[in-house]
Amino acid sequence: MSILKQGQVVDGYTVEYLIKANTYCETYRVADADGQPFFLKLFIIKNMPEKLMTEDDKVKEIEHCKTLTHQNIISYITSGMLMIPEGVCHYMVTVYFSGELLAEKIEREGAMPVDEAKRIITGVLNALKYMHEQGYQHNDITPRNIMLTASTNREPELIDMGHVAQITSGLTTFDTSDLEVQYCANQTFAGWYDDATDLFSVVAVLYTMLTGHGPWPIDTTLPRRDAIREIKKLRTQELDLSDVPEEMRGIISRGLSTDNDERYKSASQLLHDLDSPDKVEPAQEKPSNEGVASRHRDGRDEEDGSTSVSVEVKKGKGQGFKDIAGMDDMKDMLNKRVIFILRDKELAQKYRLTPPNGMLLYGPPGCGKSFFAEKFAEETGFNFMLVKASDLGSVYIHGTQGKIAELFKKAAKNAPTVICFDEFDAFVPDRSEDLGNHHSGEVNEFLSQMNNCSERGIFVIATSNRPDKIDPAVLRTGRIDKMVYVPLPDQVARREMLKIHLKGRPCEELDYEKLATLSEGYVASDITYVVNEAAMIAAFNGTEITQELMETTIKGIKPSVKGDTLKIYDNIRDRMEGNERRNSLPKVGFATD
Repeated sequence: MSILKQGQVVDGYTVEYLIKANTYCETYRVADADGQPFFLKLFIIKNMPEKLMTEDDKVKEIEHCKTLTHQNIISYITSGMLMIPEGVCHYMVTVYFSGELLAEKIEREGAMPVDEAKRIITGVLNALKYMHEQGYQHNDITPRNIMLTASTNREPELIDMGHVAQITSGLTTFDTSDLEVQYCANQTFAGWYDDATDLFSVVAVLYTMLTGHGPWPIDTTLPRRDAIREIKKLRTQELDLSDVPEEMRGIISRGLSTDNDERYKSASQLLHDLDSPDKVEPAQEKPSNEGVASRHRDGRDEEDGSTSVSVEVKKGKGQGFKDIAGMDDMKDMLNKRVIFILRDKELAQKYRLTPPNGMLLYGPPGCGKSFFAEKFAEETGFNFMLVKASDLGSVYIHGTQGKIAELFKKAAKNAPTVICFDEFDAFVPDRSEDLGNHHSGEVNEFLSQMNNCSERGIFVIATSNRPDKIDPAVLRTGRIDKMVYVPLPDQVARREMLKIHLKGRPCEELDYEKLATLSEGYVASDITYVVNEAAMIAAFNGTEITQELMETTIKGIKPSVKGDTLKIYDNIRDRMEGNERRNSLPKVGFATD
């Protein structure tokens, strides 16, 4: 039984019939005085989950729709409140759209031509670009939430705004139970939603349009927790691009990469690449199970009994910290507290200093944590291994555990070695989060391998955007001895980054100090993108890179890390520094210096 009845009038709109309903929301078709159709969405406040309401008891979806006006987003008309026997209800009226869902078109016709897919996805991206500039993410881009509207020449329209939020880190402010995991980036499973995760979903939808099927086929009847586990396992394998038109494979490979650094960070980047998709290079990552013809159930090769780990060992050559712009305090601290002990074993023995096992570099995305780790290895003269979660993935029982052991064995063989685990929270998630047994086994294997690994000539550097998601046992001293917050680049660092990236390009004389000031709040990846964008415009016009061009480019590109995100990281930093202080307290029964 619906709450509103046929013929009932709400704010001048006559109810025609109920379209759909759940426990806290009902959607109706209504008509105005002239008989024109509209949608009316009714929210039953007593049944509303608390997270879907604002602090002053307003419905978040209504408040978001009031502020978001764009031709590719469903249009808000009016809203209000009703007092009815069921209690207080809020309602929202939006423009009525006719046409078909993108999902229905794909189901009926299958794969669509490249030009048509690009046209539709461009409309979606224009809507997202607008939303992101307003500080919002959509968080639920799927073929079922894109309407091809008949009244506007089948232009795409985002029709479900129920998951819209500002950047979400850890505690989601919307219901996640109805999200389709096939279109969700892995970070969202840990509660992280931002511009980049929206763009991952867009590319997953593009893949579906180009092939007629989703990128990772799973059983849609699985409970959400099981579906997440299944999709994570599938994503450790190489993505099948055989059905994707060749000219679009670079975009799909990059957009759905398991490497966050390869993926799209802004709608502008993806829109730019859609103009010339055939020029986009595929993501540079290796499949996690390549070159293995036959394996035992524990992931070992039949032929030699070892676990295959295809992680390159880079020899310790390079300029080290000289290649890093700014961060002088951080470099000085590491030289005095860590590097001199690693370099000089005799001095360490003389003063009975225990070589450190490892450190955690954490902070906002795009600040160059992995780059810093490589330069740290060069500074110490150690060899370097960069390890991503996909490198250790395995579809075999206990296969990942075997790869972890083999990885440390390989590092010891090439000692002294720095092992950098990129996005460490993906390797060692908190076991209290009810993980599967195989995940707990993998965390336990890391704990075992990281115990006193310095004795084998190994120094571990873990990087993470979400250190609060790492299992606490991994972060105790004796495994991770130092936690270092990597902040946004300061004025000096931004100035030097700009100089480095512009060096050797045709430029007029530039005011780097002013450019550094204008780019306040930009991370390293933002500055790289700004310089490349300006260089591309200059190249197209056959001119030098001018001060005016640089300033215009900076003003046209928003920082990828927003103010709300920085507040989140301030809180994370406070918690992590508190943990480090507790770890460093003297232990009862042990002598201390």
